[in-house]
Amino acid sequence: MYRIILLFCTLLFVQPAPLVQAAGFDHSVWGALLKEHVRVLEDGKASQVDYAGLAEKREVLSGYLKKMSAVSRDEFDSWATDEQLAFLLNAYNSWTVELILTKYPDLDSIKDLGSLFQSPWKKSFIPLLGEKRSLDDIEHGLIRGSERYNDPRIHFAANCASIGCPALRAEPYLGNELQRQLEDATSLFLKDRSRNRLDGRALKVSSIFKWYREDFKKGWKAIESLEQFFAYYAEDLELTEEQMKQLAKGKIKIEFLDYDWKLNSIQ
Repeated sequence: MYRIILLFCTLLFVQPAPLVQAAGFDHSVWGALLKEHVRVLEDGKASQVDYAGLAEKREVLSGYLKKMSAVSRDEFDSWATDEQLAFLLNAYNSWTVELILTKYPDLDSIKDLGSLFQSPWKKSFIPLLGEKRSLDDIEHGLIRGSERYNDPRIHFAANCASIGCPALRAEPYLGNELQRQLEDATSLFLKDRSRNRLDGRALKVSSIFKWYREDFKKGWKAIESLEQFFAYYAEDLELTEEQMKQLAKGKIKIEFLDYDWKLNSIQ
């Protein structure tokens, strides 16, 4: 109820913006690739990626990545916060696709691109904002490690090329649409009963909430615990008011589901 009231009040003062290109950076090439090669499933709760088709458009993807690499830190810092975050989320998702294409179709999981000594997320292969970076550098350094954003919804926007991940959207993130897109991505992920569901006296949720539990305690929307986060999105989780009270009292246990690391490719 609190979330509904808050959203209603926000809508009173904010006029909807059309889905147009953000001023900070041109993501239209990435948008065209996503539209053509992402298959949306279950009304947006999941998606599959046409990596074979993307492999044929590798040169187009490379052109987009080169333009991202050409952005200087000073230019990036001059953008509005939402423009910056949209850029970083698109960078993470597009370079993840590029990483998959380095070995596709000879892999079953992004984890196949790692080794005993280094995970695929720690490979420094991304020239971005003046440094050679890894996917971890983007997610944990530039996004989570920055004091600029402090938004746990980024975990439902960054896609790790796995079935267990939140869906890769069939559109790029844009600064002037980012808040709507993040809210939609979060809502869709929480509505997916294969990843988040009440089962008897336990709320079984994605391991994302275990790995990044601290991010849900940092005060976004005055939320300081996982329980409060789930209460905020009670409608998406189909929790009744009584179940919300039981969750707050610790009478509904939170359990974390196994993560499916299989590649999110079109079969």
